[in-house]
Amino acid sequence: MTRIVAISAGLSDPSTTRMLADRLVESVERQFGDAAVEVVSLRELAHEITDATLTGFAPPRLQDAIDKVMAADGLIAVTPIFKASFPGLFKSFIDVLESDALIGKPVLLAATGGTARHSLAIDHSLRPLFAYLQALTVPTGVFASPYDWGTDGQDGLGQRIDRAAGELVSLLKGASTGRARTDDIDLFSDTFLSISQP
Repeated sequence: MTRIVAISAGLSDPSTTRMLADRLVESVERQFGDAAVEVVSLRELAHEITDATLTGFAPPRLQDAIDKVMAADGLIAVTPIFKASFPGLFKSFIDVLESDALIGKPVLLAATGGTARHSLAIDHSLRPLFAYLQALTVPTGVFASPYDWGTDGQDGLGQRIDRAAGELVSLLKGASTGRARTDDIDLFSDTFLSISQP
């Protein structure tokens, strides 16, 4: 059975980052059919991640999460964005992984932020990190600002979620990303409308 792990780096409880991770998981499960998908919440492992960073040894709960990531066929990485980049908790977790843990692994990148101005962080912060790790990131990144959770966005967020999840599923099933030049999808205009909103 195909195994997918979603990493949620949300720091609050409840967390829009976790909400986005859950929606991505639901879409992947719906589109894949028989995949086993599990969410790992980094907030619950914060102390263990810090300990592993300082000592070089992962406590058992953290090692279990690391093992799940390494054994997964695909990964969904969801993080909040603060000041145009991901928080230290997310980076610290990536730092405790073996340097070859993600080589060739399909990864869906997603992020949340307080304003749509953070949306480019997926491309200027997350993609370079995962490129360095030699992961295979899907073309569509999913960013959600507060505007996207309301009804004004006409479910542009849902369209982006389904698009990115479909690309991950397609890669995991051995096909291409499923994208075509003729696809008609507007990934960002709904989100960027929130910049002009008070």
